[in-house]
Amino acid sequence: MIRTLSSAPARGCARKWRLTVLALGSLAAVLTGCGSTVAKVSAKKVPLVVYAAEGYDANTVAAFQKATGIPTQLLDDSTGPLLAKIEAEVNNPQWGLLWVDGDEAFAALDKQHYLLRGFEPKANWTAAALKVMPPDHSYIPTGFTAMPAVVYNSQAVSSPPTSWSQLLQPQWKNAVGMNNPAISGPTYPFVAGMMQHLGGVGPGESYFQQLKANGLKVFDTNGVTLTALTQGQIKLALVQNSAGIGAAYQDPNLKVAYLSPATLLPSVIGIDGKAPRQVQLEAEAFVNYVFSSAGQHQRLVGDPHGDSLFWPVVKGYPQSPLVPNFGSIPYQVLNAYTWGPREASIDQWFSTNIVA
Repeated sequence: MIRTLSSAPARGCARKWRLTVLALGSLAAVLTGCGSTVAKVSAKKVPLVVYAAEGYDANTVAAFQKATGIPTQLLDDSTGPLLAKIEAEVNNPQWGLLWVDGDEAFAALDKQHYLLRGFEPKANWTAAALKVMPPDHSYIPTGFTAMPAVVYNSQAVSSPPTSWSQLLQPQWKNAVGMNNPAISGPTYPFVAGMMQHLGGVGPGESYFQQLKANGLKVFDTNGVTLTALTQGQIKLALVQNSAGIGAAYQDPNLKVAYLSPATLLPSVIGIDGKAPRQVQLEAEAFVNYVFSSAGQHQRLVGDPHGDSLFWPVVKGYPQSPLVPNFGSIPYQVLNAYTWGPREASIDQWFSTNIVA
């Protein structure tokens, strides 16, 4: 049974808050995603609090609760507010596990010694997954999307741009929209990715200032930016590719393109390094469940036109047929430990100089 204490608007809204409490079950172990290893959890279960910003988090948490009997509480919100909550709780952490998009935030948390180190589920990782795996195993990628994709209405745009520099041309004046990285967690990797691609913070700032001079419009989140596109306020939406693919499924006139490079965006799980050991064991069981076939199924069905449109990080795992071949995407990988600690200052710069 799931009891919702406070519901929230759809994921496209900037602010949403939901706390879900799941009834107790009976099992005390969960199989890992690869093989028959069993993660033992003490018979004396305590509540596991999951902070998450994934479209499939509620059904995955519910299924985990049912499979393991571990009492689980879910706080579902946008990434920015969740990270702010973790910072505010530094002296009294309320979370046991964090699950959001973007490894930069996790690298920053790891540098502050917030995360449990040394835990990794047994899995046959893809080459891309190995590129983002931290050396100290303080967090785990669970899937990949790309940030951004260029979403456009084919009825209004016959020839979409093919390079980042083209967005600065007069033909796209007042026609480009994107999310606010201070609110939309997946957008910071896009901003940092442009800085990495162009050679540093300064050249990246210059690029976004030129975009602003060309009429860039900034909205809160993927959903709001895509709504601006469908309403004709903009011609190009720079959003997370999973959101773009889902929107294109709903509206065949919408198309999704990729400029080189797009930044690879992992969904990531990390465990509170300061939590009691029993909470950490339960969090490890949750991670193992996520990589099991049952957990993978929950992630694929939980948000079929949104966050479920991801590329697997484990070889042989299925993906939605709506998702393009991973090899066709011109992607780059961010150095999370370089760009993670800069997130707050870059978000502030963007808010002051681009949003304002």
